[in-house]
Amino acid sequence: MSGRKFFIPGHGHSHSHSHGHTHEGEESGHGHEGEESGHGHEHEHEHEGEEREPEAHREPLARGAGVGKILFLDAFSGVAGDMTIAGLVDLGVPFQVVEESVAQLGLTGFALELKKARGGAIGGTKFDVVVADAQPDRRYRAIDDLLGASSLAPGVKALARRIFLRLAEAEAEVHRSTLDSVAFHEVGAVDAIVDIVGAAACFDFLGAEVVSSPLPMGRGSVLCQHGVLPLPAPATVACLRGVPTVDAGIEAELVTPTGAAIVASVAREYQAWPRFAPERIGWGFGTRVLADRLNALRIILGSAQGQVDEVAAAATHVVLETNVDDMTGELAAHALSNLLASGALDAWATPIVMKKGRPALTLALICDRSAEQRLAEALLRETNSIGVRHTPVSRSERPRRFVEVATEFGPIPLKVSEGPYGPARVKPEFDACAAAARAAGVPVGVVIAAALAAYER
Repeated sequence: MSGRKFFIPGHGHSHSHSHGHTHEGEESGHGHEGEESGHGHEHEHEHEGEEREPEAHREPLARGAGVGKILFLDAFSGVAGDMTIAGLVDLGVPFQVVEESVAQLGLTGFALELKKARGGAIGGTKFDVVVADAQPDRRYRAIDDLLGASSLAPGVKALARRIFLRLAEAEAEVHRSTLDSVAFHEVGAVDAIVDIVGAAACFDFLGAEVVSSPLPMGRGSVLCQHGVLPLPAPATVACLRGVPTVDAGIEAELVTPTGAAIVASVAREYQAWPRFAPERIGWGFGTRVLADRLNALRIILGSAQGQVDEVAAAATHVVLETNVDDMTGELAAHALSNLLASGALDAWATPIVMKKGRPALTLALICDRSAEQRLAEALLRETNSIGVRHTPVSRSERPRRFVEVATEFGPIPLKVSEGPYGPARVKPEFDACAAAARAAGVPVGVVIAAALAAYER
């Protein structure tokens, strides 16, 4: 079997891919023993003599290749975390994106495995987490702290934490417990971390608007370490609050809790089929052979409404704005501060007058297209508004670099803006200057002047 394996050092024998979750005093959660919901990996049928790497069938996509486009999750046979990663890599996201993001977490004792797979006559990709034994239980709070302290890119980190929060809130609701009591059991803990962080890294890499089909719900029951549970699993249903679902007419688990949390966190719309022109297609396979359908997730990248709007396609950034008439100055300042901390390149408030003569504010920000969805959600969270306007824009900007100079008040970072626009502009970082001025008991202007003089030298 040809494929790629990225090993994270550890020891012990490998375990099956499963997503067990647990709470204090319990041995496991909604993950099932053995393969996760039958969605871990489809039976592979390979042509003899084929030795190509799983990614060799197409040119890799570039970062931001999905900006201004639709990424459609065609979940005709459900969704799981590993199927999502497999489908995105098969689409063209470099597997290195997953490997590097997972490696930044500092976890050990497992390998990431990517293989070619076939379902009948259709070729695709299979992703697996091969786990060594002696994996610890990991509580939700510890996992969230791990993600928060990691060196993951801001967009990847924010999305992964959002997915894990949705999953943990579902588990806490099902077990009538608190977030602090939610834990992910042994193998399932590292498995879920890898699936969620890897998927978040792929979605962030593409920067596309995600649309999902309504999710098919299997029926029946399943035996796990909690006992016999009805299908769809209780945690899956809790994760899917607000997500359209349909009866699949089959006795099998088609949507796992991890898959449900991922889709519910990334999809902006749910349609049986969006109006768009397909450009790239990826297939991520599961394990079990289903009686009435291919066990795979089809992921399609395409241009919205069959054509590319030239202005939107050329836009490098987006302006997001919303009108609010019920925010105090303190709340507006807090919201702007949080938006900047979440990755907005700039954020501002403009006084306006709304209907019936009410004084109000427009809160707005500008950001990279890849951060559009994340910051639109942040803008809605920080205000009581029920809508955000999206305006694609492009901007001309000076090339910028950061330097650090030594002064009598300590090292001070400066931002240097250059390019064919006249003399370079040099600006010391004000917060660093203010901190140095407080420590030295001098006016901040003295530190700024010292930093500029040091730069000129």
